[in-house]
Amino acid sequence: MGKTVGELVAELAEKGIHLPEGCVRIGGFGDSEALSASLIALILTGVKRGTCSLAWSWDFDGEPIPKVNDMEIVLDWDGSPAVVLRVTEVQIVPFDRVGAEFAASEGEGDLSLAYWRAEHWRFFTAECSRIGRVVDHSMPLVCESFEVLYTLTSVLPTE
Repeated sequence: MGKTVGELVAELAEKGIHLPEGCVRIGGFGDSEALSASLIALILTGVKRGTCSLAWSWDFDGEPIPKVNDMEIVLDWDGSPAVVLRVTEVQIVPFDRVGAEFAASEGEGDLSLAYWRAEHWRFFTAECSRIGRVVDHSMPLVCESFEVLYTLTSVLPTE
């Protein structure tokens, strides 16, 4: 089992990184080692400024939906802290209503809405299977914009 939020916050404090007051969660990006490394690299280079998740998953996992000013300690595929993010905007949007601007903010592929839809449909199909739901064009997505508070890795992941 991984470290708790409190343990990670304490480890960061020992390194001189003091998070502001507020809700902190632990998270990660991608469903494979290669995708995780790629997405973290996009965050570190400033290309990726947004992310989305399935609102149904938050409910299924018994977790509150992120809100503005929440922080996330992003772990790499090996479970090491890579970056700390702060949520700057949250919108609940049906899958088929996500716009091109938000899709581009996720920084993936060719930044097009068509690419975003294809990749996220694949991802959410698997996620719906995990939580016992059926993938649907109107499924509610939690669309978050974020800023980087701290970079915790000195090496950009390789592709």
